Amino acid sequence: MLRTVNNRDPLGMRPQIGRRSLLSFASLLPTIVCSSQQTYADASFKTDKNPFTLGIASGDPDHRGVVLWTRLAPDPLQPGGGMPARAIEVSWEVAADESMRNIVSEGSRLATPALGHSIHVELDGLKSDRWYWYRFRCGDAESPIGRTRTMPHPDSEPSGVRFAVTSCQNYEQGLYTAYEQMARDELDLVFHLGDYIYEYAAGRNGKVRTHHGAEIQSLDDYRARYAQYRSDPLLQRMHAQCPWIVTWDDHEFDNNCANDISEESGIDPVDYLARRANAYQAYYEMMPLRLKQMPRGSDLRLYRSAAFGRLAEFQVLDTRQYRSDQPNHDRKSPLNEAALARSQTMLGRKQRGWLSKQLTRSAAQWNVLAQQVMMGMVNRSGNPMNEQYSMDQWPGYSHERMELMRFLSDRRISNPVVLTGDIHSNWVNELRVDDRREDEPTIATEFVATSLSSGGNGPDKPNNLDAILAENPCVKFHNGERGYIRCEVTPERWKADFMVVDDVLEPGGNTFQRSSFVVESGAAKVHPA
Repeated sequence: MLRTVNNRDPLGMRPQIGRRSLLSFASLLPTIVCSSQQTYADASFKTDKNPFTLGIASGDPDHRGVVLWTRLAPDPLQPGGGMPARAIEVSWEVAADESMRNIVSEGSRLATPALGHSIHVELDGLKSDRWYWYRFRCGDAESPIGRTRTMPHPDSEPSGVRFAVTSCQNYEQGLYTAYEQMARDELDLVFHLGDYIYEYAAGRNGKVRTHHGAEIQSLDDYRARYAQYRSDPLLQRMHAQCPWIVTWDDHEFDNNCANDISEESGIDPVDYLARRANAYQAYYEMMPLRLKQMPRGSDLRLYRSAAFGRLAEFQVLDTRQYRSDQPNHDRKSPLNEAALARSQTMLGRKQRGWLSKQLTRSAAQWNVLAQQVMMGMVNRSGNPMNEQYSMDQWPGYSHERMELMRFLSDRRISNPVVLTGDIHSNWVNELRVDDRREDEPTIATEFVATSLSSGGNGPDKPNNLDAILAENPCVKFHNGERGYIRCEVTPERWKADFMVVDDVLEPGGNTFQRSSFVVESGAAKVHPA
């Protein structure tokens, strides 16, 4: 019989062991989970409460299939989600029609305590470039019906793709109003670029609603925080509209984390890695990710590729797990020796090598980096006598950033575009090897999505906007409101609509198009639509 994992940490014990032993033991999780699919399941499970309180989702599509997700949680904020400590059988169906009459694939999976009774169904053998509908059943309960799609065949040449880019949805600081409009946009995909949850204690950021519990540390803590976020009906509805491709930033674990280094001093490294293992397991449990993304202790390989035929290839990056510590004590500073050091890495050696290989092999018209922190080298003060570059963003890793720009230019990578989150404001940046030199050629365009809710209602224009634009020739647009970016990409051009919300503090806010920008294929420079 499968042992129930201790709720305090994923290893079932207090972390009084070394890093190597911790990772070695915790890396058994994928084996345990896979073998648990052969164990006894309770097919007669019944509950008076809805086990699908957290909704359904799909993600990581390719041309053959997609991942379907749900988690059984009749009492989502309670330890174990209100589920018994045993495996429960869950059936699933996929149909070619919304009424679920033309079933094209079906089966069952075991929801086990080891993964918080979450379900990840990796579909294969579906037709490419098609919409499908799906649902789950558990006992007498039936989930809502979700809609998903497969990607076009890798050798096909699609006429277009529509997707949204979002990040930073602090539950306490604002309502998820923007998802109402996003659900009406008829999108093929959603890219969520991190800060899906925030780890802070209840009330720290409270303006609209309140987190459950203290700052999260244990596996149960992280599970409950995700459950609270996933209980939002607008977020649930958007997950059910189309597949999502997700990556994390820092708040899925701990603010401004850098590899295995905490922003706080005096943190025990083993305790820190045990907390990271909790965070990574909960992230996998709550996201529509493939089995190969399952964490091994405090390591989870999240960087990966997705392709929409030959129209666009997306490289999804992880700029947290492998980075060097932020230079200059993680304070805004000039681009000094520490920020320009060759040893500073945002991606780490393996991820950087993988990225170079993926970009070199790509035959796509548009080559997209979907990542977390701003790549534009922007003096945030707007004052040349008091330079303030963010050390948590790519300027703190300027040597690697400039080498990446040179690589894109030297290898003539077709139409590079960078998608970014994190910063709680909208930006459009033209990227050069060194953004401070206006005479250098533009190599790529960066579209930075504001937060969905974090920060509450932001200003339309920051007080020093004119100074920022004057001091930073790479910046073509900056805006502080909440919202997301809606992108429409064809072989000829990329159009980015900056969708903003007039009020996230009260229900009924209006979402509208603030500005739009276009990049023509073959020309990296951006211009207003």
